[in-house]
Amino acid sequence: MRSTFRTFFVPLRFHYDDNAMNKGNIQIKDKVFKPYLTAAELDGIIQELANRINHDYAGRSPILLTMLNGAFMFAADLVKKITLECRISMVKVSSYQGMQTTHKVQDLIGLQEDIEGEDIIVIEDIVDTGITMAHVLDMLKEKNPRSVTICSLLFKPDKFTKNYKVDYIGKSIPNEFVVGYGFDYDGFGRNLPDIYSVAE
Repeated sequence: MRSTFRTFFVPLRFHYDDNAMNKGNIQIKDKVFKPYLTAAELDGIIQELANRINHDYAGRSPILLTMLNGAFMFAADLVKKITLECRISMVKVSSYQGMQTTHKVQDLIGLQEDIEGEDIIVIEDIVDTGITMAHVLDMLKEKNPRSVTICSLLFKPDKFTKNYKVDYIGKSIPNEFVVGYGFDYDGFGRNLPDIYSVAE
C-alpha cells in the first residue's frame, strides 16, 4: 500500500530584510523593524530584576500576577530566576470595545485567587501612559492585598501620565514602538526572541 504525504506551507508573517545595509532588520506586515535588545541583553536585565525581587521579598511568598498577553515571555523567564517560594497567576484585562485609546478597563479576567493579605507583584511587559495599570491597581486594592508592587520589563517615562510608582523597571526607553519577546504588531511578532523597534 502506497502512502500519500501532503505538504502544507504556512505563509510567514515576518521575514528578515535581505538588504545588506539593513542586516538584522525584519519586516512584519507593512513595517520594518531594527534590532533593539538582544536575547542576551534581556537575560541580563531580567536577572537584575530577579535579584532585586529575591532580596526585597526574602522570607515572603508573593503572588506573581502576570498581565496577558504581552508579559507571558518575560514572566516565564523571570520566574525561573526567582528563588522565593511564590505562586503565579495569569490575568487579562477586558476593555470597552472601541475605546482602546482611553484604556477603560472593565474587569480582570482569570483572577481566581483570594489575594486578601497577600503580597502581589504585577508582572507587566511595558508601562507607557500608565492608564491601564492605574485601573488594575484600583481593582486589586479593592481585594485588600497586603501589598502591590509593579515589575515592568520596559517603561516609557516620556508617555507616563500617572503618579504611582513602578517599583521594578527593567529598562526605560523612548517613545518607540517595539515588537518581539511578547510585544506584537497587529498580533504578530510575539514569538521573536529579541526586541525590535520601528526603523526610520
